[in-house]
Amino acid sequence: MRKFSQQYDVIAAGGGPAGICAAVAAARQGARTALVERSGILGGMFTSGYVNPILGAVAPGTMYSEILSLLGAASMKTRNGQEMSVDTERAKGLLLQFACDAGVDIFLQTPVVEVLKDGSAVKGLVIGTQEGLKDLYAGVVVDATGDGFVAARAGAEYQMGRECDGRCQPATLEFSLYGVDEETGITCWGGSDPVTLPDGTKYADFCKAANARGELPEHVTIVRIHRTNRPGERSINATQANGFDTLTPEGVLGAEASLRGQIDQIIRFLRQYVPGFAGCELKGSGSALGVRETRRIMGDYVISDHDVETGARQADVVVHDAWFLIDIHNPAGGGQAEGRSQPAIPYDIPYRSLLPRGLDNLLTAGRCISGTHRAHASYRIGGVCLATGQAAGVAAALAALGHVAPRELEVKKVQDALARQGAVLFDQ
Repeated sequence: MRKFSQQYDVIAAGGGPAGICAAVAAARQGARTALVERSGILGGMFTSGYVNPILGAVAPGTMYSEILSLLGAASMKTRNGQEMSVDTERAKGLLLQFACDAGVDIFLQTPVVEVLKDGSAVKGLVIGTQEGLKDLYAGVVVDATGDGFVAARAGAEYQMGRECDGRCQPATLEFSLYGVDEETGITCWGGSDPVTLPDGTKYADFCKAANARGELPEHVTIVRIHRTNRPGERSINATQANGFDTLTPEGVLGAEASLRGQIDQIIRFLRQYVPGFAGCELKGSGSALGVRETRRIMGDYVISDHDVETGARQADVVVHDAWFLIDIHNPAGGGQAEGRSQPAIPYDIPYRSLLPRGLDNLLTAGRCISGTHRAHASYRIGGVCLATGQAAGVAAALAALGHVAPRELEVKKVQDALARQGAVLFDQ
């Protein structure tokens, strides 16, 4: 028999960037809030995933700005926009304290096992705690699991991968190096970065040639090198696992084994060929797979390719001027699916895209919100996930405390609450 835990106004499932902001935003609205995280730390890809720097941007005044300030992010401008480097280890403690200070009840090392429903209404979650299975009930649940696990278990409609064949972007394990010579050590944010080697060879072309010679793993045609906020250190985004279904235990194991096996080969390549890396050593790596794409939960509105390409404005905007490149890592090979990342114009994320079709008392946040494969390739990024989490948390609290379903909530109430927190939602 399961042991009843307690009733909450809001439960946020998933303690990554979106889930942290959803939980804190809900608690600040006066909602009794729980945050459920399956790992032992908060931060998701910012901590467990070792993703550094934080990428993406939104209009001023959201928790994006607050989190960057909290983490002491250092900025460097590239074609990726502002790359915001953070100290991954310090972030683990700072983000936990951030949620604790807001009065959030936090469940760590606690997976979501099942969803509690009454008809089309989500009523809570079954969680696996150190004391066994427990039922947590809530007025509103926010699915910030990345994979859309809660919404899927509740029966939500979803899509996966690109429209032509269903293939998803590959998974990655990021890692960091120390011992890099700052005088000569290069950086490279992507395959279209014009950085060159001392003999004039374009670094991206050299990586492709090394891949063809077998000196880099099969699908690794570019080794992305980012500065961190520590001298002599670099964050490496290069490993690539194609074709693994990370929604299955077999897929997770297969991707993990493949990616772990690639790290040493990439380090050997850097030591042998890349200026400044001859004496580099592995500092650390992600303890969670860097999964770019799985389920996209279909909502009342589907963010379209056209929206992202043209900078669409939405009357029910809850995140304004969301931006990142249309960054589709090739699902069927190395590099970019479209040759290079494609431009996007800062666009609005509407409230309707957070409302799963056919379900009540549930909101989505982070990379599992409603959109196309190409649109997702822009809004999946960490900086945007922070803001969608805040919007979902505010809406969840207003709905729960007002005893209305999120779909029936007046969006102006959400917008007004976000504006009071400083968020810019409309063109000035």
